[in-house]
Parts: sequence; structure tokens; C-alpha cells
Amino acid sequence: MFAKSSYISALGALILCTVSPIQAQGPEEARQEVEKALHLEADKERGKKVFEICAVCHLPEGWGTVNGLYPQIAGQHQSVIIKQLADIRALNRDNPTMRPFTSPQMMGGTQEIADVAAYIEALPMNPNNGVGPGRDLERGKQVYEANCAECHGDKGEGNAKEHAPMIKGQHFHYLVRQFDWIRTGKRRNADAKMVKQIRHFSMRDEMAVLDYVSRLRPSADKIAEPGWRNPDFPKFVRFPGAQMQTPMPPPMPPMPPRMERPQRPQ
Repeated sequence: MFAKSSYISALGALILCTVSPIQAQGPEEARQEVEKALHLEADKERGKKVFEICAVCHLPEGWGTVNGLYPQIAGQHQSVIIKQLADIRALNRDNPTMRPFTSPQMMGGTQEIADVAAYIEALPMNPNNGVGPGRDLERGKQVYEANCAECHGDKGEGNAKEHAPMIKGQHFHYLVRQFDWIRTGKRRNADAKMVKQIRHFSMRDEMAVLDYVSRLRPSADKIAEPGWRNPDFPKFVRFPGAQMQTPMPPPMPPMPPRMERPQRPQ
């Protein structure tokens, strides 16, 4: 398998050069593919083979990296995985890194999307996802209950029927990046209601609620045992530091008081 991030980058560049361009389809075509995939009988054994291309970045466990460069996808609702893959493939969600990997040439057709989504949903989750600084959790809880629980559930469990992702157990830094992209419109397939709801969040509210979310724990039956490694990929080589937590940057020092320019003598 692949050992270094530089090799991964080179692989991505090679794929971009060798895979024929993906034709933009749009929201309606993505919706049709989602509906088709949801009604197919998924095969997790076939999905394991498709997941080989996902493991390059998300790791064989599907845990991503705690620094948020890659999200945890293990345990995510099958419907959510299907929707995101279909949206990326139809260019309804901007994700240049994933786009070539979701192409029919690399991933296959709608059946393969259903298969890999079923495989990912069955993976146990990281018991030690990346969390925030933990300084304003009570505020975060209040913001979450008032604004987020209706769609994402009281415990961040999401809603498979509505394609609302499970967000508990997700890496803090990934949550921050996606939140900002949703608010600014960069993530074009975001739920319109959420975009409107978070538009006027203060920085304090944003950091507090995402810190709180990162600390919502998945149920015991969804979490992997400490030290678990995916036995389906025994030869996978992890590059050093893939699971290291990126520390939070220190707070900015206060600005020095502004010095008044002395007036010239008259």
C-alpha cells in the first residue's frame, strides 16, 4: 500500500492526468443516483475492494486524521456516504482531492457507491477522535440544543433518512473547516436551512458548539477497541504522524495600546 503523504499527492496528480474529465451533472443527477443507490442491495465484501482507494487518505479504519485533514467516515450513515459521493461525482460539492477517486473510472458505478457506503458504515469508530480546547462547553451545549439538535439529533447521531450526518466522534478541526465552508457557501451541497441558521453565529458560539460536538461520544457498540487495526488491510503502511493530534494554536496576544502622536509645538 502507500507509505508517505508525498506519494499520495503524486498518485493524485497522476490520476488527475490519466482519468478522463468528469462531466458536470448537477443536483438533479446526483439526487437520482442517490435514490438508485439507496434501493440497491449493497454487498460489503465488494465494498471492501472499492474501499482500497478510500484507505489511501482515510486510512483502512476510516478514521481519517485527528488534525482534521481527513474526516472520520467510519460508522457514518450509509445514506450520508452515498449522498456525498454522488454530490462530489456530479460536481455538486467542490472537493478536488476526492473528485478523481469518485469517478466511474476509479470507483465504478452506482452499485459500487452503495457497496462501499455499506462497508464504511459497518466500520467501528475511532475511540480517540480529535477534540477542541474544552474551554466553553456549557455555552456549546446551549448553542447545540437550540440550533443543531433538531437535525443532527440530541447526541449528534444524525438522521439517516434525511441524509443528516452523524457528527459525534468527528475530529474538531474538520468540523471547524466544514462549518466555515458551509457558512461561506464554499460547500455548495449544504442544507439551506443550516446555512441560514449558522450565518450569524459569533466566533465564540462557533468554537464552543464545535468543541462540544467533538466531545459527543458514539455508543459503545460503535467504538473500536483500543489499538484496533482493520484486519482487511494487513499490509497497509501508515506514514509517520498520521494519527497525531495537531495542537490548538495559542491565543493571539493582546494588541498594545495605540500610542498617540505628540503634537507639534505651536
